[in-house]
Amino acid sequence: MNRFSKQKGFTLIELLIVIAIVGILSSVVLVALGNARLKAQDAKRISEIRSIETALEEYYTSNGQYPASDMDGTGGWDVGNQTLTFLSNLGVDVPEDPVKTGSSAGYVYYRYNPGSGGCDSNKGSFYVLGITDLESSSRPSPDSPGFSCPLRDWQTSMDWVTGRFEN
Repeated sequence: MNRFSKQKGFTLIELLIVIAIVGILSSVVLVALGNARLKAQDAKRISEIRSIETALEEYYTSNGQYPASDMDGTGGWDVGNQTLTFLSNLGVDVPEDPVKTGSSAGYVYYRYNPGSGGCDSNKGSFYVLGITDLESSSRPSPDSPGFSCPLRDWQTSMDWVTGRFEN
């Protein structure tokens, strides 16, 4: 009888196979957790922007118009990676967008004059509110309500966008 046949244990190949399987499973779990984290961050951002929408409607009810853009961002937009200054009159405390990536990134807001973008001027002024970069979806997000006028579609420059006319 061979003296090695009575030994108990694993061979080196068996151990390497087990280590490889554990490594593959752990990387799959880490990828899944990373995607869940991104989706949770985006859900929080969409919840915050819906709070801004509610505050805008309350402001409109009280003042008969949406607040003007304070033009502190790129191209006159109120930009969330700076300070959403139009919210200062709304009494809303909304944190800065945690995923800001540039001078025109994050939560953005602009109030347009009637007829801008080819929209019907009889509908009055309107606002556009959006998130420039979501982490878990490509442009546009399937959850975005979208907003466009005949000459401009804001969905092409933001991942999530909405808007509303005053009339």
